[in-house]
Amino acid sequence: MDYSISQFDFNLPEELIAQTPEKKRDHSRLMVLNKSEKTIEHRYFYDLLDYLKPGDVLVRNNSKVIPARLIGIKEKTNAQVEVLLLKDKGQDIWECLCGNARVIKKDTIIIFGNGELKAQCLEVKDEGIRIMKLLYQGILLEILEHLGKMPLPPYIKRQCDDNSRYQTVYAKTNGSSAAPTAGFHFTEEMFDKIREKGVIVVDVTLHIGLGTFRPVKVDNILNHHMHSEAYEMDQNCADILNKAHEEKRRIIAVGTTSTRTLEAIYKKYHKFVATSGETDIFIYPGYQFEAIDALITNFHLPKSTLIMLVSAFAGRDFILEAYQKAIEEHYRFFSFGDAMFIYG
Repeated sequence: MDYSISQFDFNLPEELIAQTPEKKRDHSRLMVLNKSEKTIEHRYFYDLLDYLKPGDVLVRNNSKVIPARLIGIKEKTNAQVEVLLLKDKGQDIWECLCGNARVIKKDTIIIFGNGELKAQCLEVKDEGIRIMKLLYQGILLEILEHLGKMPLPPYIKRQCDDNSRYQTVYAKTNGSSAAPTAGFHFTEEMFDKIREKGVIVVDVTLHIGLGTFRPVKVDNILNHHMHSEAYEMDQNCADILNKAHEEKRRIIAVGTTSTRTLEAIYKKYHKFVATSGETDIFIYPGYQFEAIDALITNFHLPKSTLIMLVSAFAGRDFILEAYQKAIEEHYRFFSFGDAMFIYG
């Protein structure tokens, strides 16, 4: 098998990169792929109901994006620094991705706003990563709401008019530095209809950080290092999923992050269990899926670990064929773009 990064590349016209979300979440387009029949259908997201069956279990990632992007200045020199909070390591110590990172050495202090938040560098790591101690009075999330910005991907050129559009309607557990974007298309009304149809909806949590959005910079994807991300599954969810698995009912993952959570837990325990931990699972063609039967996802960046995951699920050639069709049909790509349902 060819593991070169070029196998996951495609040319995307820049005008197809969605800069804003659809006015109505469930009015995004939906490309439906049957991976066994190799068929492609063009629908709208609200048509997803036509493909769901009583007894299906829909698994969502309820992680909530925090305003994790901070612009500050280095104490003494006033050099501007951008800090993205990636992972809460406890006791106000965070793993951070820093722009202008070369100026941040051990013990460097960064000041944000009028000094209501400071960050002291405890450890210097590779690739712009720093371990920082946050110094503040009061409640961190309230300070971030005041000082921080939503950490939109770099291909989105301006901040949202409404920050809630860079969250799912079911976002609950604070901790992500990027959104689980496959869930953007759902509305509460749509979930009502899904449940009325006899579909069970459960939540897991995976706090999205570098593992999901870090670009692949190596020629051979086997040499790519996945950063770990924190996940959690409760007992109710585990019980529902195990019962569905035993009864051969479909488990449908909403997004690649839900997929990675389910697969990581199932690979480790050979069943679903109530657990929390960290995963650096990297899914690429050749991977044998054990936890999921179908996948709802967006259209992903060329050469990304996400296009590798969907290629593992549906076949690389079929995915690239579908992406080419999406380009021809002017689908909208990436975080605020259209969706795909893969089953079969």
